[in-house]
Order: sequence, then structure tokens, then C-alpha cells
Amino acid sequence: MTAPGFCVNAPLLPGFAQPEDDAQRVFRVLLDALSHPGRIHTVPLALEAPAPLATATGAAALTLCDYETPLWLQSPDAAPWLRFHTGCPLVERPAQARFALIDDPATMPALADFPQGEPEYPDRSATLLIQVADFTDDGLVWSGPGIDGETTLGVAGLPAGFWRDWQRNTGHFPLGIDLLLVAGDRIVGLPRTTTIREA
Repeated sequence: MTAPGFCVNAPLLPGFAQPEDDAQRVFRVLLDALSHPGRIHTVPLALEAPAPLATATGAAALTLCDYETPLWLQSPDAAPWLRFHTGCPLVERPAQARFALIDDPATMPALADFPQGEPEYPDRSATLLIQVADFTDDGLVWSGPGIDGETTLGVAGLPAGFWRDWQRNTGHFPLGIDLLLVAGDRIVGLPRTTTIREA
């Protein structure tokens, strides 16, 4: 029996209107975000991604994922949409992922559960897209490559102890994971080279 309000053949939401051009536009935003940590960037598309994905999460996933990029989903609800539009293989364990989509940071795995890269190939690590509640003007001081001195940006919606986990991650450089933090259509890059401390 089908649950009330659930349609087995419910149509999938569309992806990019112009796949090649839109993906290039989003890729430039993601590259700039990771090159300039702590800056807020806006994804320049009116994409309707399926719940629980935010606009920027969906756009980034369509841009970064393909049939060669194993993806771990914290919530499986968007799996049909992602498989249809990207062909990416979905994996069961964080340790198998090249990319991961986190929609509930309060229950996310530890950063160390994801691939950290290898000494000869540090790029074989995972990139996590983590949906947060909001970005604020204060609370955290960011420093590192791509930042002119220091910059200040707070992040609302991450679990207690997250920044201690991040300190452990940066301590493993050149190994470690990279993050893209998402709030709605806004996105902030947090590569493993960035140091965070409380203001």
C-alpha cells in the first residue's frame, strides 16, 4: 500500500536549464569560494533542488558529481534526483565518498570518518557540502592562504565541538578534507589550509 500523499511515479525536478553553461558558472563560484575562504558567495541560479537540499547544495552537486565521483548522502531523499541528473554512484559509508552532502550537521559523522587523502595523493580526499543555518558578521576569525591577514565570519547551525574537529583536520595537512558551507543560495569555502579561532 502506498502511503497517503506519496506518488511512486512522482516526477523529478529539473536540473540545470543550460547544463554546460550553468555548471561552468557554478564551478567558477565554487573555485572562488575555496580560493578565498571566509567570503560569502551567491550561486547565480534559481535552481529548485529537492528537499532537503538547499539551492547552493543542489547546484554544487550537479556541478561536481558525475559517474566517477562516489557520493555519500546523509539523507536519501534527494538520491533519485542526483542519480538522474549526474549518474553519480551513491555509497553507504562516509569512508567511500569523494563528495558528501550534509543536511543535518547536528548528527553528521566526524570529519575523520571521510577520506583524508594519501601522502602521495592528498587530493584523494573528500569534499563535504554542509548546510548551515546562517552566516553572521562575527564569532570566528579565519586565517590562512587566500585570506588577506584575517577575516571574521560566524557560522550558525554547526554542532558543539565542530571547530575542535576542524582543528584536528587542519593539523593533518597536507591530508584532510575540504568543506563548502551552504546557507540557502549562499556558499562559503573552507579548505583544509584555513585556521579558525574564536574572536
